[in-house]
Amino acid sequence: QLQASGGGLVQPGDSLRLSCAASGHTASDYSMGWFRQGSGKEREFVASISRTGDYTDCADSVKARFTISRNNAKNTVFLQMNMLKPEDTAVYYCAAGLHPARIDYPYHYWGQGTQVTVSS
Repeated sequence: QLQASGGGLVQPGDSLRLSCAASGHTASDYSMGWFRQGSGKEREFVASISRTGDYTDCADSVKARFTISRNNAKNTVFLQMNMLKPEDTAVYYCAAGLHPARIDYPYHYWGQGTQVTVSS
C-alpha cells in the first residue's frame, strides 16, 4: 500500500515536499514514480527513481524545479517541488513498479493521490 501526503494550497513560487510511504512492501524492492492529473487533463509523468536511487528522471516541465529522492530505510519516496506554478495544480500520485518509467502501465501499485493547488 502506498500513502501519498504533503499536498496543500500554496502560492506561486512556494515549495512543497510530497511524501509517499510504503507499507506491506519493502520500498527498496521497487522503482517509484510520481504522476499528476490536473482537472480535465490526462495523467502525466512527473518523476521516477530507481530502487537504489542512483537513477532519477524528471519531466522536462519540472526538471529545473522538482527533485525526486528516496529513503529506503524509512520506506519513503519524496518529491521536492520548488518554485511552484499554477500549472502544477493537480492531484499527485505515487506509484511502484519494477523499473522507473515515464509511462504508467509498468507501475503495479498506486497511492490514493494528494492534492496540490497553486494559486494566488
